[in-house]
Amino acid sequence: MRDLPDIDLDFANRQSAIDLIECTPAMMKEHGVLKKHNTGVYYTNIPNDPATGISTIDYKTAEDRGYFKLDLLNVAVYQRVKNEEHLDQLQAQEPIWELLWKSKEFCEKVIHIGNYYDLIVKKQPNSIPQMAMLLSIIRPGKAHLQHKDWKEIAKTVWEKPTDGSYYFKKAHAVAYAHLVAVHINLLCEDY
Repeated sequence: MRDLPDIDLDFANRQSAIDLIECTPAMMKEHGVLKKHNTGVYYTNIPNDPATGISTIDYKTAEDRGYFKLDLLNVAVYQRVKNEEHLDQLQAQEPIWELLWKSKEFCEKVIHIGNYYDLIVKKQPNSIPQMAMLLSIIRPGKAHLQHKDWKEIAKTVWEKPTDGSYYFKKAHAVAYAHLVAVHINLLCEDY
């Protein structure tokens, strides 16, 4: 299996990117059923079904064959960002991390972590690296690390599971951690 880079691009409205350049939606097998991939597209020539326009090759097989898939993600958080300068300010500002474990109501509003209040209270992530690790240990492939301390988690959290279970690659987890930080800062603008 080739280990191609996995790139996710976040958009306030992913359709705006899809409309710009012709692409082929990726296909995936889920429980033996073929269906359109939720976010994956190819901007390169890949075999596709002329009736549906969807790739005829499962995205995992396509990766093995050297096809490069992009995941274009709808991220509603970005709809509240006014402009590039505003986003730069939100990214540069250190979030008030403790709001996550001091206020269940606040935590529940935050993208990707709202359903993990009890774990957040226990772990109290207070940095981008810790938030990235937390985002990883809520995935099945690394859930066994939830009862470890940060030092122990850091030792193995970015290793690929050998049993094929789903986990977060470090690049994805760090990017999502930055999104969590931006969302915290956006929510704080409302208070």
